[in-house]
Amino acid sequence: MLSQINTSEKTSIYLALEEKFGAHNYHPLPVVLERGKGVYVWDVDQKRYFDFLSGYSAVNQGHCHPKILDSLIEQAQKLTLSSRAFYNSALGEYEEFITNYFGYDKVLPMNTGVEAVETGIKLCRKWGYEVKGIEKNKAVIVVCNGNFHGRTSTVISFSSDESAQNGFGPFMQGFISVPYNDIESLESVLNNKNIAGFLVEPIQGEAGVFVPDNGYLAKAKQLCEKNNVLFIADEIQTGLGRTGKMLACDYENVRPDILLLGKALSGGILPISAVLADDEIMLTIKPGEHGSTFGGNPLACKVAITALQVLKNEQLVENANLMGELFRNNLNAINSNFIKEVRGKGLLNAIVINHPDKNAAWNFCLELKENGLLAKPTHGDKIRFAPPLIITKDQIEECAAIIKHSLISFQD
Repeated sequence: MLSQINTSEKTSIYLALEEKFGAHNYHPLPVVLERGKGVYVWDVDQKRYFDFLSGYSAVNQGHCHPKILDSLIEQAQKLTLSSRAFYNSALGEYEEFITNYFGYDKVLPMNTGVEAVETGIKLCRKWGYEVKGIEKNKAVIVVCNGNFHGRTSTVISFSSDESAQNGFGPFMQGFISVPYNDIESLESVLNNKNIAGFLVEPIQGEAGVFVPDNGYLAKAKQLCEKNNVLFIADEIQTGLGRTGKMLACDYENVRPDILLLGKALSGGILPISAVLADDEIMLTIKPGEHGSTFGGNPLACKVAITALQVLKNEQLVENANLMGELFRNNLNAINSNFIKEVRGKGLLNAIVINHPDKNAAWNFCLELKENGLLAKPTHGDKIRFAPPLIITKDQIEECAAIIKHSLISFQD
């Protein structure tokens, strides 16, 4: 039996404000957060929760990491924005740092994750015309069913999510969708001379943490190389330690031709994204052909350097691997008929709910909220669990106990 969900007067005020003055394009849990620190967030009534969404993996380093905040404050007192009409003293340093960090010739800095995706698409097409020799306006990019790369008009054009597309057409052409985790389907389309790239999430996060078979990414990369097609990895959610490797592609020693990063590139402090590629690809874009007012701003550059330093200096990648295994072991030990499947790598995990009520996952998240843990359903019957990578063994076990207790209360 679901426990009674109480909404305080203070919480109700904030909910009413958003309902009246905000667009209704999200359906949040009824909790109003006011501050965060490390793995915790507090609501306006000062109730503390474990954050098991981490800003959709933007807060890998933990909420309000002091070193990242120090970099933000120091740079904010000097220069926040110059635009790319001029050089600034932070951008070159950042470009050198991140290209060395990931082993690429060049970086193109952007802001949001979907801006990185859009940039990757443009860059891939430009390479297709100028290097591969595809006929003008004929370039095609292969994508996967169940993908989530953002919500711009271009990106929803190749979404298989009906709610993302409904009422937003007409859609952009130039994309072919194949089943995810299906090498044969991918191979069957790559021999088309107009294929410029293959855009893929190493793990499909929004689809419910769909982890492909071992070897899928490596085989896909081999097929791309064989057919002179760019392998574009959307590591915006799976990258930067989330899955227990710096990049999820690292599990199969795959080096993307175009690497897309975002979210935790700032530690959740502000929007920062990046597109990394080698000269043969990146230098096909010339001055005036792509850009961003805020992309590469000094504030973002300093924050991103520190955010990346924190990942390595605090061994958060290694911790994600160890704590993820511990967490999945704890979930599997619950041995409940309500949990149909436990999925994940590192600290990107999910459970698939086995329940006839289509609202069961949502209601279970409400129960978790009452017991001090915040998570959110995705695609109806799946609940994603992705805490900050700084989480400890004791905290993992405490959270597993909350999940078990919530499950018992939910089923009573």
